[in-house]
Amino acid sequence: MARKYFGTDGVRGLVGEYPITPDFAMKLGYAAGRILAAEAKRPNQEHAAVLIGKDTRVSGYMLEAALQAGFNAAGVDVYLTGPLPTPGVAYLTRALRLSAGVVISASHNPYHDNGIKFFGAGGKKLDDAVELAIEAAIDDTQPCVGPRKIGKSWRVNDAAGRYIEFCKSTFPNELDLRGLKLVVDCAHGATYQVAPHVFHELGAEVISIGVTPDGFNINEDVGATHPETLRRRVLAEGADLGIALDGDGDRLIMVDRDGTIVDGDQLLYVLALHRQKKGTLGAGVVGTLMTNLGVETALKQRGIGFERAKVGDRYVLEKLLANNWVVGGEGSGHLLCLDRHTTGDGIVSALQVLEALKDSGLSLGDFCSGLKLYAQVLKNVRIRKGFDCHGSQAIRDAVAAAEAAMGQDGRVLLRPSGTEPVVRVMVEHLDAAQAEAYAASIALAVAAEAEQD
Repeated sequence: MARKYFGTDGVRGLVGEYPITPDFAMKLGYAAGRILAAEAKRPNQEHAAVLIGKDTRVSGYMLEAALQAGFNAAGVDVYLTGPLPTPGVAYLTRALRLSAGVVISASHNPYHDNGIKFFGAGGKKLDDAVELAIEAAIDDTQPCVGPRKIGKSWRVNDAAGRYIEFCKSTFPNELDLRGLKLVVDCAHGATYQVAPHVFHELGAEVISIGVTPDGFNINEDVGATHPETLRRRVLAEGADLGIALDGDGDRLIMVDRDGTIVDGDQLLYVLALHRQKKGTLGAGVVGTLMTNLGVETALKQRGIGFERAKVGDRYVLEKLLANNWVVGGEGSGHLLCLDRHTTGDGIVSALQVLEALKDSGLSLGDFCSGLKLYAQVLKNVRIRKGFDCHGSQAIRDAVAAAEAAMGQDGRVLLRPSGTEPVVRVMVEHLDAAQAEAYAASIALAVAAEAEQD
């Protein structure tokens, strides 16, 4: 069944335009309350209960109030955390034995966007079937529950402190961060009250940037989507490492002491090698269709299995669970360590990388020295509505010709966008010029076919 509201990571859009409006948020809260909590009441409690957290966008106040009203009207109790990273909401949902967790955030997007995403009772993102059931219930016009059944609401005053302690617990007791000088970029987002404390309390000297949110500056020239800001500060401070998080705290990009920016694909490689050495990896790791071919090649050379999931950390999680593996991630910086947390967590992932560096005595650059990334060229080709790029013989021929010429030295991926009328043509090759040439030829074939009636 086609989705009407939910995308790969909840409901998201421009604030003030449907569905990111207060009336829709209230309907969504009511529908989710009925679906998620109908059979999930806490022991010895009259009502089911959910947790609502948010990032630092000014629109979070409005959407929080609307969601709260919808849940209460469905007979669900609500616990409000205020600004808290997405993985912090997942953790507290599980720790407090609640029916669900809700995050109001548009992640790495600018302030004028916002979104609403859900975690189930165990702190994992909802599967497709549950989201479709919520969508089906949104347009129902059932009345509010009776006056005696209306839910109540409370503030969780120690939410940030509890999450800080959880993050620290994922780092080995026998290790500390003394002697490390870290620059931590919180993107003016949900981690601003959390991340600096975690690394400082583990012993590091911490220089914080992106920690003065005003409701409008989230992700603005800072954070995981703008690592150049962190890079400049690392070099200026002579720091050992830089840690960049995004607006809701589930992405991680790092900067080495020499200013080299290290993305999620490279960090996934670090985590895999360290855990292989410790014997805690399992048979393999999960990437996505966009994971650099160099990562797959390097891992397989070291006897580590590798599988690709659809783009989106929820799909990485699904494949990890299906394989009974623990480590996966995306180049964007979503990294999952399922023996540490149920979802992607930028702070926890940074701690796992720091553990690898502490155990090995290597710098981040040294640890990545065995990984040769392929040149990756991405071209977006506009298409007419309903055009099937995989159904064109001319496009298949162009792809086959490129693949035959590249052999084992590259790969091609055509991926229709789920949000706009474009096909993304991605080519990877050991030689950057060759990658550009093959991508251009395939993009021309796509464009020529898309113009035909």
